[in-house]
Amino acid sequence: MNAPIEAVVFDVLGTMVDETRGLAAAIREAAPGADTAPLLALWQRHIEREQDRIVKGERPFATTDVLDREAAEFVAEHAGITDAAVLDRLATAGRRHPAWDDAAAGLERIARRRPVLALSNAGRAALLHLTANAGLRWHQALTAEDARTYKPAPEVYRLAVEAVGCPPERLLMVAAHAWDLRGAQAIGMRTAYVRRPVGDPPGDGDAFDWHAESLGELAEALGTR
Repeated sequence: MNAPIEAVVFDVLGTMVDETRGLAAAIREAAPGADTAPLLALWQRHIEREQDRIVKGERPFATTDVLDREAAEFVAEHAGITDAAVLDRLATAGRRHPAWDDAAAGLERIARRRPVLALSNAGRAALLHLTANAGLRWHQALTAEDARTYKPAPEVYRLAVEAVGCPPERLLMVAAHAWDLRGAQAIGMRTAYVRRPVGDPPGDGDAFDWHAESLGELAEALGTR
């Protein structure tokens, strides 16, 4: 029999907030009339590549504020943005992503029965502003910045295990990214995949404990009516 779940841990970027829509809106604001799609792809490739380099030890740790600034500068260069104030605002786009429609209500339902924690690759400042702007309320918010690496490095997931103070099999990791859930599984956490339009869906070899179409559906499955 599976151990009871003592706390629920949520990925934030892409799972609780629509990161893609938020970045696209920020780029459109900074570069009206530009083709947003390639600029968005440029930003996302940079972040993914540099976080991967940090996880592999190929680059010293840098916060998401630093990485986002780098990405914003690449976008500005390609889009011809020269206004320093516009660039500064674009570099903080990660603080303003909109929440998915079911995020706040689903989180609140689950929080009635169990502690809920954020576990995000977003840095401290970004996570503070992001969750406040999105109307998300946690019992505790944890950032990969404290582990000085990024998910899916095991050190990040262990932050949640240490914070709750229980065996990893008593923690449920919720994410819209199969790669994130695989990272959590690797240290023994339970897993719940929530489908999002821009997430990373499970592959044929994935076996997660729950699959849900929304946070409301997950709340029902966890018995948090």
